[in-house]
Amino acid sequence: MTAPLHEPTKEADPIAAGGPVVDSGVKKVEGRSLKQIAWNRLKQDKVALTGGIVVLVLIVVAVFAPLIVNLFGHPPNEFHQDLLDPLTNLPTGSLGGVSGDYLFGVEPNKGRDIFSRIVYGARISLLVAFLAALVAVALGTLFGIIAGYFGGWVDAVISRVMDVLLSFPQLLFIISLVSVLPDDLLGLTGSGVRIAVLVAVIGFFGWPYVGRIVRGQTLSLREREYVEAARSLGGGRTHILFRELLPNLVAPITVYATLMIPTNILTEAALSFLGAGVRPPTASWGGMLRDALETYEHDPMFMVFPGVTIFITVLAFNLFGDGLRDALDPKGTR
Repeated sequence: MTAPLHEPTKEADPIAAGGPVVDSGVKKVEGRSLKQIAWNRLKQDKVALTGGIVVLVLIVVAVFAPLIVNLFGHPPNEFHQDLLDPLTNLPTGSLGGVSGDYLFGVEPNKGRDIFSRIVYGARISLLVAFLAALVAVALGTLFGIIAGYFGGWVDAVISRVMDVLLSFPQLLFIISLVSVLPDDLLGLTGSGVRIAVLVAVIGFFGWPYVGRIVRGQTLSLREREYVEAARSLGGGRTHILFRELLPNLVAPITVYATLMIPTNILTEAALSFLGAGVRPPTASWGGMLRDALETYEHDPMFMVFPGVTIFITVLAFNLFGDGLRDALDPKGTR
């Protein structure tokens, strides 16, 4: 005889049986937004994070410059002739007079605290760089999105204007303009006039770079389905430009603005070095390098400190900008 067939045994349902529910160990998959994906990618880039931390430190130093100088330095325009050799006017001691009271030493000939002047110089460099980038981004985004969306003769005119501005000698124009500026302009005096001119001119000549990026992205985005859908639903040009296209341009604009800031810092330093920046005795990194030319053979530290500061600042912004670009670009690879 054959053995009787038995039905397969069914597993008891713990819920139906009133028993405890056992966790299967399967993790629930949660969706992530684009911001979360970008932040996770950025966190994995240790080099970019290091650059971002340095950038934040520089911003804090610039904002709280008076407090930092009161704690660790001396007034930036205060002379200390007693710290200079009466015969050579060079700082006494080693490394340009570096000590516990003067962290970076003192200037030759004048005896001013180099640390304090570098801290206050960060305010000028970052202020000009950020405001000029803001002007360039505002103008470049406006004209770039208009040129890319409307096309035709509007695109042709704006593109030719960008070509002309990109071929213009920016440094020579600023030097010529500063030489004929009055001391008082629009309620501003002294270095305030120079700062306003630097921001306006650097930002004005910088917007074509942003405009080209925005124009190219807009040419690609204007044919997307969501733009066609908005147009078919009766969306006007203003709505499509600033509610449909602009939000999708934030990522490339942010990346390019981050990479534009170090270029503006170098431009401001170069203009101050050439005498077209802020007026003395206002501290600026480029102006300190210009003053160091007279004594760098006998006191090289006066040139080293501002030079290294410019190098670290520009490098930090570039590293952070590169990491931000990789984080916001889903197709980017390391």
